Amino acid sequence: MTTAQSRRIEVALGERSYQVHVGAGVRHELCEVIAGIGARRVALVTARPPEWTPETGVETLVIQARDGERDKTLSWVEEMCRRFADFGLTRSDAVVSCGGGTTTDAVGLAAALYHRGVPVVHLPTSLLAQVDASVGGKTAVNLPQGKNLVGAYWQPRAVLCDVEHLQTLPPREWTNGYGEIARCHFIGAGDLRGLPLVEQIASSIALKSSVVAADERDSGMRHVLNYGHTLGHALERATDFRMRHGEGVAIGTVFAGRLAGALGRIDARRVDEHLEVVSGYDLPTRLPEEVGTGELIELMRLDKKRTEGDGLTFVLDGPNGAELVEDVPVPVVAETIDAMPRMS
Repeated sequence: MTTAQSRRIEVALGERSYQVHVGAGVRHELCEVIAGIGARRVALVTARPPEWTPETGVETLVIQARDGERDKTLSWVEEMCRRFADFGLTRSDAVVSCGGGTTTDAVGLAAALYHRGVPVVHLPTSLLAQVDASVGGKTAVNLPQGKNLVGAYWQPRAVLCDVEHLQTLPPREWTNGYGEIARCHFIGAGDLRGLPLVEQIASSIALKSSVVAADERDSGMRHVLNYGHTLGHALERATDFRMRHGEGVAIGTVFAGRLAGALGRIDARRVDEHLEVVSGYDLPTRLPEEVGTGELIELMRLDKKRTEGDGLTFVLDGPNGAELVEDVPVPVVAETIDAMPRMS
């Protein structure tokens, strides 16, 4: 049942459709989800303390994980798959992730690769993971050359976004999640400021679900979900991940507004709206002092959206809303970066 404190959103993908349930205590639905899959065994990969480990209702191997980019690697994916094999996990069984966005990404990829794909259920425990990483079927790990360069599309069977998990988050993790919520303002979610938390999460997921249903594999409109991400990912890499993902996306969103303005795609009022919205979530809006323009441009050249040409590729606001803009001249990008204020 859906109540004012609980929301269900369907990701409509035909035979692979699934539901995302948002609310307090929804982690306790995991036994029912596992029973619906028909799994007799579950490998549960968790980055949370034992008291937050959910019941699965079947024989379970618990694998302890660590949230954070340091473990978002191919070697960790291999380690998980080895543990699955030692446990005797089959294609008829299931994998469950319980953790933040990096755990969701890595566990999702392990599930996609093991036996060429086993069912996976996500229990995202950070705000960032609930509004973004757990929904849509993108799984990936990093290489030294860049973020999320090795991955696969593998849709979960269900996603349980329990807001009780968020009670233990430190303030910076809330900032990390709200960076993704803020960028939704410019890609069709409307103004989510001031809404109850469950509604903010559910509205962000509903927007993403509608985009994924229309373009599951990034062949077109799904690119809009990367609003603010091109510079955001570059900032993460340039700071050796001292800057968190949502913080980078927040700054990247402000930059995207400025760049769209420099290209004549939006007017000054809309440029200012980017800063207003991001600031309204108490998010960072200034570039780190120590990161140079040239370094950021070189890192943005590694962006997965980029195609042929000397320019760079961004998702930018415009007369028809957010869309992919290719071959943006590097001098314009550099001037826009140089004009942004820096952290003191």
